[in-house]
Amino acid sequence: MENNQLIVVTGPTASGKTRRAVELAMALGNGEIVSADSRQVYRGMDLGTGKDLDEYGTVPYHLIDIRPAGSKYNLYEYLSDACRAISEIQQRGNRPILCGGTGLYVESLLKGLALPEVPENPELRASLKGKSLEELTEILAAMKTLHNTTDVDTCARAIRAIEIQTYYQQHPEEAPGQASKPIPYSAIIGVNIDREERRRRIQERLISRLDAGMVDEVRRLLDSGIPADDLIYYGLEYKFLTLYALGKITREEMERDLLIAIHQFAKRQMTWFRGMERRGFHIDWIDFDDPEFISKSLSLIGE
Repeated sequence: MENNQLIVVTGPTASGKTRRAVELAMALGNGEIVSADSRQVYRGMDLGTGKDLDEYGTVPYHLIDIRPAGSKYNLYEYLSDACRAISEIQQRGNRPILCGGTGLYVESLLKGLALPEVPENPELRASLKGKSLEELTEILAAMKTLHNTTDVDTCARAIRAIEIQTYYQQHPEEAPGQASKPIPYSAIIGVNIDREERRRRIQERLISRLDAGMVDEVRRLLDSGIPADDLIYYGLEYKFLTLYALGKITREEMERDLLIAIHQFAKRQMTWFRGMERRGFHIDWIDFDDPEFISKSLSLIGE
């Protein structure tokens, strides 16, 4: 086994993935972290995405703060950027550690999935404009099986998902499938946390980030000229905080609905990881507070 093969550290939100990945990188002595988070790529979106950059210390990290807020980063771009980052880390003789909870990114990367860059379809977008989220969800559900609700969090996301599926129908030869060259990896380490502890940590973290100025962060983004719809597109914190900043919901509604949404998101993450296991990926789950977390991780990767 090559000593610079990819390692994966994943798990649901608020499980402490980043801290554990950093500890593992330091224990190896040459670890570099490649983010697998679909929203931490955006600059200026710090509290809402939970970057916690101070946790990294001296450990190099990649695919964080690489796009301007308001842009729409996609899986195609991620796979290209992540493969390049991993290759460059390995060429330096260092150990890439993929860390993040966006299951689609993690699984697609490990499969070696190749995707076409799907262009915008102005005519299709015009025909879908004005439709409700429920109507868009029905259209998308008729085109593919909805494994999770990420594609239909907002109208903008649903329209983009329909646009992608339409492109695949028109270009079946480019539709995604199992690639011939999956990325080799040493182990997939899952940070396990029980439901009640996860819920407690999510609530505690939300309060902390609100106290740290998460609402002001959203207002700064709006004041910088980013359209409200673009922030709402990102979902979760940015959806509810933007609605609150615009006066469309109260502070109480924002905090209540956001907390519910984050809990639901964590549940969907775990559903994805269980699905990965059914699809043939072995995940070694280690309790988030296990004092032997790092030694067990090193053993799994043959160190």
